[in-house]
Amino acid sequence: MVSQTIDLVKNELPLEQETVVFPEEGLTGLVLVDIINGFCTVGAGNLAPKEPNRQISGMINESARLAKLFCEKKLPVMAFLDTHQPNKPEEPYPPHCITGTDESNLVPALQWIENEPNVTIRRKDCYDGYLGSIENDGSNVFVDWVKNNQIQTLLVVGVCTDICVLDFVCSTLSARNRGFLPPLKDVVVYSQACATFDVPLHIARNTKGALPHPQELMHHVGLYMAKERGARIANEVSLGASNKP
Repeated sequence: MVSQTIDLVKNELPLEQETVVFPEEGLTGLVLVDIINGFCTVGAGNLAPKEPNRQISGMINESARLAKLFCEKKLPVMAFLDTHQPNKPEEPYPPHCITGTDESNLVPALQWIENEPNVTIRRKDCYDGYLGSIENDGSNVFVDWVKNNQIQTLLVVGVCTDICVLDFVCSTLSARNRGFLPPLKDVVVYSQACATFDVPLHIARNTKGALPHPQELMHHVGLYMAKERGARIANEVSLGASNKP
């Protein structure tokens, strides 16, 4: 039944994806959204996967590959890390990624980026990295990062496709459209390096406060809605000249 529903949705909401080749000489920034233990490492917390998950593992591998490429080329990278104070719940979700715990830290495959000079780490306390970058004085760490690095194109990866990734992309595109983010032109979401979580219907029905969240379906919906807001959706990305004719 679930697979039939997914096929129906994909037929009714077809998602055209593209191959994107980014120039090596700069002007492109990589944004890693919440690739942390609390969302990606098996058994790491209330919102972590209960068992190994192919979509999440693929997202980590592709994100780590891209991070390595960007760091080798000294291109700007920003990593958002979901981090919450224990007295500030984020409903409707249970406590997660509490500050000072390993849940709010990068997954092992990405911990090395903390020592890279081209990487900016931003701990955020809400879904949306754009809003989570606002400082008490009204300045915005993400906005400053875009402007200071003269970023024209953003490549966005991470979790969850339909929540934190989508919220960040929507806010960023709205800010771009209003002229708040010069010289930003394009936002590219790489589908193979995004993932979301899986809560089947039968599990949700037997879990207080849980909502059904079929992984493949919501991943598709998140990507579709990002494209509907104006993002480009890529199923293949690379740096430098294309090898294709």
